[in-house]
Amino acid sequence: MSQSPTKISYDVVIVGAGAAGIGCGVVLKELGLERFTILDRHQAGASFSRWPEEMHFITPSFPSHGFGLLDLNAVTMKTSPAIAFRREHVTGKQYALYLQTAADHFELPIQTEVDVQKVEPLPQGGFILRTSNGDVSAQFVIWAAGEYQYPHLHPFPGAEHCIHNSQIRSWADLEGDEFIIIGGYESGIDAAANLIALGKKVSVLDRNGAWANPDTDPSISLSPYTLHRLELIYRTGRLDIVGDAVIEEVKRTPDGYEVYSEYHKWMTAHPPILCTGFDTSLKQISPLFDWSKGYAALTENDESTLTPGLFVSGPSVRHGDLIFCFIYKFRQRFSVIANAIAHRLDLDSTPLEAYRQAGLFLDDLSCCSNDCVC
Repeated sequence: MSQSPTKISYDVVIVGAGAAGIGCGVVLKELGLERFTILDRHQAGASFSRWPEEMHFITPSFPSHGFGLLDLNAVTMKTSPAIAFRREHVTGKQYALYLQTAADHFELPIQTEVDVQKVEPLPQGGFILRTSNGDVSAQFVIWAAGEYQYPHLHPFPGAEHCIHNSQIRSWADLEGDEFIIIGGYESGIDAAANLIALGKKVSVLDRNGAWANPDTDPSISLSPYTLHRLELIYRTGRLDIVGDAVIEEVKRTPDGYEVYSEYHKWMTAHPPILCTGFDTSLKQISPLFDWSKGYAALTENDESTLTPGLFVSGPSVRHGDLIFCFIYKFRQRFSVIANAIAHRLDLDSTPLEAYRQAGLFLDDLSCCSNDCVC
């Protein structure tokens, strides 16, 4: 799994060996495609292994595929993190092991420690990928690099005085009794819950008050799992949550740190914790997409509208109001990409019918809705 690409030509190159890259790779393998590879700058599942030790999946895993229901965090059929680890909410390290095990089981052609530095479309079609191990050519590219490696570190002046949650290896490593968390979405509440479990006092400052958003889509509002955790930690009396707190600046002072919004100031002896999310990895190849709507425009096959042959898989996939940022969402599009590539390479797409029957071939977006009658 660590061979080096040296000016080799492939039909398909997948960039990233995380959940999206492994999932797409398995589908291509089952289509019988032989000339493809997966490139990753670290190891398979590396981003998940870098999560704070205490962080768990908010999406529940459950051993239900024996009854025709695939584990929500599985990236391919007949696999289940719940069964593998006997846990409903697995840790990042456990999920990384799940992905590595899947990659080994399906014998995916992964090349590790390869940094893709540039993707160049060719005038005649296809691509040259400039990598740390030399150039690679491909007829098609599937960008599946994810987001966790691209934390949003500079949302306001003075953010360099803060610690982004992605830089935390364990919340137990932080010294101090009181902390300010900037950002109240999933990672902010997760940070608060873990610090409070360690006996700390925590203030969460959020510009929108994400905990009060009634939207039913967890891509926009807090998940039920996180809302329940929030309720429990609020009862401890050690949590202060502040909505409508648009942070404008953080200043270092002799006594610690000052956090400013337009009308308020908070003081803390310890570096504030940034839970401000992540930038899309597509920014690495941003000229290859149309960003006029604020996100990368894709065709019905999740292909760049500007660059034919360049597909996107993972949390950056979006079609209007439909945001595919969770695994159980974006895995439904693996087969859509594979089907498009299969037709262009004149491959038999019959194996994809099994994915359609398993609910893993979502090519009709008109049926997507979070409406609930009760």
